[in-house]
Amino acid sequence: MKHYGLVILPLAVLLSLGAAAQGWNRQKSHQDAAATVSAVSVNPAPTSTPAVLETVSTPVPTPLPASFQLSVPYTMQAPFNKWDPLHEDACEETSLVMVRHFLTGTPIGTPEQADQEITDLVHWEEQHGYGPSITLAQLNQVAAGYYGLTHGRVVALSNPDELRQAVAAGQPLILGMAGKQLPNPYFSSGGPNYHMLVVKGYDATGFLTNEPGTWHGDGFHYDYGVFFTAVHDWNAQNILLGAKEYLVFGNR
Repeated sequence: MKHYGLVILPLAVLLSLGAAAQGWNRQKSHQDAAATVSAVSVNPAPTSTPAVLETVSTPVPTPLPASFQLSVPYTMQAPFNKWDPLHEDACEETSLVMVRHFLTGTPIGTPEQADQEITDLVHWEEQHGYGPSITLAQLNQVAAGYYGLTHGRVVALSNPDELRQAVAAGQPLILGMAGKQLPNPYFSSGGPNYHMLVVKGYDATGFLTNEPGTWHGDGFHYDYGVFFTAVHDWNAQNILLGAKEYLVFGNR
């Protein structure tokens, strides 16, 4: 009996240990499952962040004044009313002279001084290969070479409002014109084929110019429609094919 008791006792112990192990395993499985559920429940479901919309304001253009005029010194292209070949074709040079004195804040001076400055400029152009009629781009080159005005630029033009905006920004504008399309009663023979002048302002009905081709040219008024129609840069084949452009000095 003692012999069998020694064998049965260890067997009972083993059975007891096996049952305990199974219970522990079941408990451990329940704990692992609970831990898994707990781990899942800790992490919240992802949520989307609402988009932030940026409000962009559109700048409102500053309205132009109803009328505007710059104080641009004036001279006629023939200060002594001497219409020889030099002065007949001096509208480009005279326009540049007037704008140059505006930019430097200096007076043109006496008719003698004005005539001398115009004559000297024409002779300089002749010495440098320029003809009697020149384009705005060539006049810009002359301004740089003769006066050192290196900040000029020729700007394409599509409507009269662009001229008003440009002059209201504070700079006079030089334009080439089909002279015979300008309704100026002081022109002889219907006006020149090609012409240049300075726009220095505007009012409700038209542009105010420094018109170098007449004694009455200081502030001479041209209606918007006829003026814009006549805007044409120099074109040797046909002036009416010349581009609608203006020359301005400064950052506009």
